[in-house]
Amino acid sequence: MYPRSPLAAIQQFHKELVAVRRDLHANPEIGFQELRTSGIVAGALTALGVEVHRGIGRTGVVGVIKGQKTDSGKMIGLRADMDALPMSEESDVEYCSTVPGMMHACGHDGHTTILLGAAKYLMQNRNFNGTAVLIFQPAEEGLGGAQAMVEDGLFERFPCDAIYALHNWPGLPAGMIGINPGPMMAASDKFEITIKGRGGHGAHPYQTIDPIVVAANLVTALQTIVSRNVHPLEAAVLSFGHINAGHATAASVIPGQAKLVGTVRTFSDAVQQLVETRMRALIHSVAEAFGATVEFHYQRNYPATINTAANAHFVADVATELFGSERVVRDMTPSMGSEDFSFMLKKVPGAYFRLGQGGAEDGRYLHNPRFDFNDEVIPVGSATFAALVERSMPL
Repeated sequence: MYPRSPLAAIQQFHKELVAVRRDLHANPEIGFQELRTSGIVAGALTALGVEVHRGIGRTGVVGVIKGQKTDSGKMIGLRADMDALPMSEESDVEYCSTVPGMMHACGHDGHTTILLGAAKYLMQNRNFNGTAVLIFQPAEEGLGGAQAMVEDGLFERFPCDAIYALHNWPGLPAGMIGINPGPMMAASDKFEITIKGRGGHGAHPYQTIDPIVVAANLVTALQTIVSRNVHPLEAAVLSFGHINAGHATAASVIPGQAKLVGTVRTFSDAVQQLVETRMRALIHSVAEAFGATVEFHYQRNYPATINTAANAHFVADVATELFGSERVVRDMTPSMGSEDFSFMLKKVPGAYFRLGQGGAEDGRYLHNPRFDFNDEVIPVGSATFAALVERSMPL
């Protein structure tokens, strides 16, 4: 057993952390606009005596804490995302969003607070031999803030030996830790298909090349990629999120063009490449069969979030020592959602884990307008982060 746990110490300033979290919740900022948030983070770190670096990845903040000793030469990174979502809140809490059209519907206010809690504990105790790098990342929600920080020299300036991140999870009971030694989140790709036919009168379709018919055939044909080309023990999702053609008030007009937009989710590079290749082949052949032309754009956004096995096992072991084996899920089912922490894991070994917060039973899932982070699990997240530093770099 490890000789001590940071959980009890962090619980002593739990109320202080709750106040910070609720202030962040009431004042959300979306990606690369986290000026107030990053200012609060930098101010809190400075007040603790932490070495602060700002402007990495535009609005990112990095705090550096040296242990009682540093002769190990080791450096461990902890990451929290700071941005909110461009959506309106529908809750009635007293700290509800004060910014129209923005809210913390994914719990990044909680993640930021958790890392600040870990920072306070680590700075007060410095019970490790090495350096802790606290990474407060902007723009996780679709804008690639992690990639921006990496491209801005994050790991050249702070060469971490390992890096860890967490995300709250409503589907997991409050206070539990969930992880697995492989994929945690899927790669997120976006595609756009523009079908160009020949418009005309709905009463004379034989005079047209109907792009709506082509689109309907494409929707059906592309679904066969997952069912007929991807190995059944692999995972892939191909979904359409938008189809547009013609006008609702022009029932007798066959339009000249149709547009389809969607997403592809995969866990492996090989499956990702397979899906894209088969999409290109099917799209062009189906369009050609109907006499239409097509433009196809495929954009790879976030890579899959794949844990390094050794680091994932380490997180599970540390969490077990802290909270008991009954509070740790070592074979967490991966999610087809995506996460730009994957850009950091492409550069540095590490692990991404779930922090259970409950709420799913009330329909308060992530990205729901009634979502609210569970403040009771803040010490659990902070203690896990702090223990990962202490156990990685023991005195």
